[in-house]
Amino acid sequence: MILYLHFGDPQPEPVYRRLLDMVGEFTPVAQALPPDAALADVSGSTRYFDRDAAGLAALIRMRAAALHGLDVTVGIGPNPLLARLAAHRGEPGAVRTVPDDPEAVTRFLHRLPASALPGVGPATARTLASYGLRTADRIAATPLLTLQRILGAASGRELRDRAAGIDPSRVTVGAPPRTVEAEHRFAQDESDAVRREAALTHLTEQLGARLRDERQTCRVLTLTVQYADRTGQASITRSRTLSESTAHTPQLRATAHALHGALALQRARVRSLALRAGDLNDAASASRQLTFGPDDDRARRIEAAADRARGRFGAGAVRPASTAGMR
Repeated sequence: MILYLHFGDPQPEPVYRRLLDMVGEFTPVAQALPPDAALADVSGSTRYFDRDAAGLAALIRMRAAALHGLDVTVGIGPNPLLARLAAHRGEPGAVRTVPDDPEAVTRFLHRLPASALPGVGPATARTLASYGLRTADRIAATPLLTLQRILGAASGRELRDRAAGIDPSRVTVGAPPRTVEAEHRFAQDESDAVRREAALTHLTEQLGARLRDERQTCRVLTLTVQYADRTGQASITRSRTLSESTAHTPQLRATAHALHGALALQRARVRSLALRAGDLNDAASASRQLTFGPDDDRARRIEAAADRARGRFGAGAVRPASTAGMR
């Protein structure tokens, strides 16, 4: 059985690595999903610890609470998809199990909102709803050719499998996935929100260009703000999971600005801003939300042309006017 462990808020890297080490005490087959989750295959651990998967999950929750003060949510399922769905279907801080039984899986997926399935963002959910496909069981019962006409061949097949609880992926052992980072340090403490937003725009331009150059996409964007207070320096970090894995700068920019706006820093004196793109994936395997207008395609064509110009004339050849003079 597979455990999906959600640690709550995004964790600082040192704490996250200690949490991974803790999970490793129960099974060597663990996969990092930074900054706030992990997968663990405990199929080979139940006999050693003389406990079932739920018992091991309870031990991990108790250990995390004692060592780190965290109320970990654990989903248990026969594959990573069902374990993840179980973890997110209900209130935080519990152990929820989907048994390894076809009838139990069918009951679990019955009337599950389509938006709960990985890869179904707001745009795809609206498209599916326009065809009456609002739940996983309705999607699973839809002929494959119909879904492929709506979403495309690969996306239609993938969504139908997910709606039926089918996930051929396995827990991949290894270190936390590599991240791509960019930081802007102000010449002096910056209290002007407009200039901070211009710096964020510049950082997302850098991140997007690097991701596209390396043929990667990201699913998680993390903003760290370092600022000055009366006691010296302090920092705050916030992360957001994107609706789809992307390297498209406008999506990165909108998310970064939303994270910044949610902090309500007002006139706080900020010393630096840092953005980290995490949960990286090969761009060739990334799916893309459907759109029904020319604006997104036009923006992507402009973005590709700007990338070619940067490749030929240097990183600063093309940039938004609001970021002029920034490095």
